Amino acid sequence: MKREEKASFSIIKIICVSIILVLISGIGVMAVSNNLKDITIVLQNGYEMTAFTSKSTVSEILDENNILLDENQKTIPDLTEEVNSGDIIKITDKSYNEVQIAKVSEKGIETSLEQLLQNYAPITEKIVTEQVSIPFETITKNTAGTSTDTTNKVLQEGKEGIKEVTYKIKYQNNVEIEKITLSETVIQEPVNKIVQVNKKVTSRGSTTSRTSLPSTKTSSSASAGSQIYKITAYCSCSKCCGKSNGITASGKKATAGRTVAASSKFALGTKLNINGHIYTVEDRGGAINGNKIDIFVNSHSEALAWGVRYLPVSVAN
Repeated sequence: MKREEKASFSIIKIICVSIILVLISGIGVMAVSNNLKDITIVLQNGYEMTAFTSKSTVSEILDENNILLDENQKTIPDLTEEVNSGDIIKITDKSYNEVQIAKVSEKGIETSLEQLLQNYAPITEKIVTEQVSIPFETITKNTAGTSTDTTNKVLQEGKEGIKEVTYKIKYQNNVEIEKITLSETVIQEPVNKIVQVNKKVTSRGSTTSRTSLPSTKTSSSASAGSQIYKITAYCSCSKCCGKSNGITASGKKATAGRTVAASSKFALGTKLNINGHIYTVEDRGGAINGNKIDIFVNSHSEALAWGVRYLPVSVAN
């Protein structure tokens, strides 16, 4: 009888120990399960896989799943970023750029990784060749100093030239984001327009002198001691002078009808009589040398319309 009781007690003891071990194991499994995260990994070819992991960073998760990146690949988020359960790791090409679109609410900015991934767009490049017109210049021949009377006359009609320009253009979402000029080849040179300006117009019964160019202070005839200069025009845009603030070499603001750029043979502040209009030397220029003067105008279209003119210039008293 005692042996049967001992045997029964031993069986009960074994059962109790087994139950305790099962409980301990269950608790351990639950603890481990609570630390696991389900992460979705999207490969570059679009294949998706789900990984259960206790790792924290993207690189650790990829290593755990034996996923190696090519040198032209990257991950979103970055390899060093930490991810949480339910997050997505996307492997894509390095040429893809991230476009973040955030939803603004009363609580602040709200967005999700899934929304961000939907807004990645590839950048494509195209080589494009176009034909572009080259504007012609208008050259004015002044007849001052000649003995014969002449009238305005177009000696040669202008004709635009043509050049072939090759660009490298980058697009994202079919929108041009960058345009780089690779080469330019002139196919046809422009032909300058040459205009002969009237010196004098004689009317019936009386003789008067007038010029085809604007004058505000004195007559347009060449004064004593004047020389013929090549006169061009410029404005404050970056095409004309590489900047757009309109500040001259003298420190003053360029003003149409007053400011000219001349070589160092004329000191800053010198007053010049250019075909009857008084200008002030306030600016310099890398291409302004010798008998060349640049007159400041209000716009680039005015500068182009001015063209090239040869006019008498003298230092005003």
